[in-house]
Amino acid sequence: MKNLKNKILLVFALITLLGCDDFVTVEEPYFQLTGSTVFADKSTANAAMVDIYSKLRDGGLLYGSTSGSSATLGMYTDELVYYGANDANFFPMYSNALLSTSPLLSQFWNTSYHQIYSANAVIEGCQNSTGLTTAEKNQFIGEALFVRALVHSYLVSVYGAIPYIKTTDYTLNSVQSRMPISDVYEHIISDLETAVTLLPDAYISAERVRPNRSAASALLARIYLYDERWVEAANAASAVINNALYVWEDDIDAVFLKNSTATIWQFSPKLTGNNTNEGALFIFQTGPPTTVGLSTTLYTSFEPNDLRKTHWIAAVTNGTSTWYHAHKYKRKTNTTPSQEYSIVLRLSEQYLIRAEARARQGELSSAKEDLNKIRQLAGLPNTTALTAVALVDAVLEERQHELFTEFGHRFIDLKRTGSLDAVLPLTKSGWNSTDQYWPLPENELLINPNLTQNPGY
Repeated sequence: MKNLKNKILLVFALITLLGCDDFVTVEEPYFQLTGSTVFADKSTANAAMVDIYSKLRDGGLLYGSTSGSSATLGMYTDELVYYGANDANFFPMYSNALLSTSPLLSQFWNTSYHQIYSANAVIEGCQNSTGLTTAEKNQFIGEALFVRALVHSYLVSVYGAIPYIKTTDYTLNSVQSRMPISDVYEHIISDLETAVTLLPDAYISAERVRPNRSAASALLARIYLYDERWVEAANAASAVINNALYVWEDDIDAVFLKNSTATIWQFSPKLTGNNTNEGALFIFQTGPPTTVGLSTTLYTSFEPNDLRKTHWIAAVTNGTSTWYHAHKYKRKTNTTPSQEYSIVLRLSEQYLIRAEARARQGELSSAKEDLNKIRQLAGLPNTTALTAVALVDAVLEERQHELFTEFGHRFIDLKRTGSLDAVLPLTKSGWNSTDQYWPLPENELLINPNLTQNPGY
């Protein structure tokens, strides 16, 4: 037991070392994370993988607090209104005044690439391990490929062309050039297709906090959709929808509970009794909010009888003014035990992916069935869309109302459909076409001469 404890402490110490500097300048420490000691057995390899999930939950683009994509991309589009001080991080995000010197952008970039570096370390360490079984190697490598693809998918969404990092070799990483977006998607898809073959169908942990084959398929369906591979998107989504592990929730208030049968993958909280970062961020009891609130534009866009408007949104008033906050997660503070986990992938998105992919292929009847599944849970009548174009528009509108404040879906949907310039100037001042991509951090351009800046910055 003492020996195992020492090994796990070594893993955490080594991973901590990886977070101390910029990813492009980090040399491998003397005791390498990819070394045989760390990946000599399942317990220490598992500890390395668990640490990556804690990093995803507590920092970077998947962080559920103010500096994560749910908040920042919500502010960047028409989902959220920023009520805080005019600080250097969030006000420029809300007012479309980002600079390459923004500390927040540098934090996103560095944190994300450290997460990728750690995933690569697990892949290399498991590949070189002589102490792990083939099944154990497949599990950890499959999870690490899933994480690598996931983080790159968010980076390419906000920065555009990016380096796709597949190694822990700092000499190679430090001079990587930006890769065309289409090539980034090819690498993401390749990683996820491999992950699907390596990961088991069953979850290896309780409460769906470690990705399985369906989690990789769900993310793959999303990326296929973004890359306009309609047949592949529909098939990957079907693989998840048809899995008996996932059961449609008929109670709209049960969708975001930790034991929801429609959850595909979620983050466990940091401590027992904790709930979600999203609940702590979005819920407020008095107005005006201190950070963010839902925009009136979003609130008024719901149909009058939409249950999501009354169950997933709450109003706060002081008698003269009214503000709205996301109420998908109901717990702002701790409970005993934890009641809500931060859900990253869930079944509703898969139905919406398949509905859009089918509609774009002209499969109108089956696309309507998928779309109506979402509408019926919201207490709405079936769609009246008759044509493929109308049905795609209806799906996109449903995505706006189903996936709001969930890791930037609205921003990505507007971008991939070419709608940013048409929609955002209606609600936001100062929007420019070049704002569709964030600027690369200035310090990265100074460090790596092969990186170039996005237009407009």
